[in-house]
Amino acid sequence: MASSGEMGCTYAALVLADEGLEITGEKLTAILSKANVKVEGFLPGLFAKALDGVDVKNMLANVGAGGGGGGGGGGGAAAAAAPAGDAAAPAEAKKEEPEESEEEDMDMGLFD
Repeated sequence: MASSGEMGCTYAALVLADEGLEITGEKLTAILSKANVKVEGFLPGLFAKALDGVDVKNMLANVGAGGGGGGGGGGGAAAAAAPAGDAAAPAEAKKEEPEESEEEDMDMGLFD
C-alpha cells in the first residue's frame, strides 16, 4: 500500500491537474504543506518528474479504455490457405525450423 506521503503527492497532483496548472515539485510541496501532510523531501520532485509531459486528465479519462494487448492469433490460417503448388511456402517453413531448434538447444527459457 502507498504511504501517506505518496497518497498526498497523488492527490496534490490531481488538484493541480484539475485546476489546469503545471505540476511542479514546488506546487506539490505548497499544497502538501497547506494540508499538513508530511512527506519525504524527494517525493514531490519525483512525482513532478514522473508526470512531466503527461496529460493527467486524459490519462484518468482513459483508465478503463484498455489498449492493444489482444489479437495476435490467426497466423497459421494464412499458411494453410496457400495453394498446393506453391513451392515458396515449404522452403520458408524449412528456414524457420532451424531457428526454433537453436533456441531449444540453448535450454534457456523465460522462467528457467
